[in-house]
Amino acid sequence: MKMDDRVILRVGTKVLSPFILLFALYVQFHGDYGPGGGFQAGVIFAAVFVLYALVFGLERAMEVMPAKVAYACGALGVALYLGVGYLSMFRGGEFLNYSYLFDPEHDPTHGQHYGIIGVELGVLVTVFGVMVALFYAFAGRRRIDT
Repeated sequence: MKMDDRVILRVGTKVLSPFILLFALYVQFHGDYGPGGGFQAGVIFAAVFVLYALVFGLERAMEVMPAKVAYACGALGVALYLGVGYLSMFRGGEFLNYSYLFDPEHDPTHGQHYGIIGVELGVLVTVFGVMVALFYAFAGRRRIDT
């Protein structure tokens, strides 16, 4: 039976995907105050694209999220992570010392809050890109008969 014939799976995937992505954002931004953070949110984000590929096919998923975009996300997340660290060094602190992200007149906890959000966002983007790229690499392989 082709997946085109399974209407419930196709409609269910389309209906649930936005809510799964919203839950990933919740995990991302709730990570400061409880369990969760960038890694978990990145995996949840990637799971939506894996689900989409399983239901609608790898070719269609690669039209929605090309492999080059997934590779770029992996690199962009690392750049964001490093950017937060180098910004704190540029402002006079140590690498990833978030207290230096704002002017000395500001409360250092503001820098801590925004620095953690920036780093965790970098982790989310990197994990998402790498997980999707790995899925594409493994799902795109063909069986070789000997």
